[in-house]
Amino acid sequence: MKALYTIISPIVTEKATKLAESMTYMFYVNPKATKIEVKQAVKELYGADVAKVRSINSPVKTKLLKRSVVNKRDEMKKVMITLKGRKKLDVTRIGKEPKK
Repeated sequence: MKALYTIISPIVTEKATKLAESMTYMFYVNPKATKIEVKQAVKELYGADVAKVRSINSPVKTKLLKRSVVNKRDEMKKVMITLKGRKKLDVTRIGKEPKK
């Protein structure tokens, strides 16, 4: 699976921001992606070495609205990535830094 299709978007919440101080970053990923593919995608897109990948699967949730109208939330997969060393990751940009 290609790296751009593996990582969908970074998660930017209060909890994720606090985790970023300890070199742990959170991303939404393709539900079919494996931990190895996520590790390779982070290496390719951000140029960072990954120490640990933890995944969380969120199932489809349904909500009943007025008069039994069903609203479904898609299945999501989140990952928590811990980096090796003391390198910070800028999750707002994709790609390696240009060499000078």
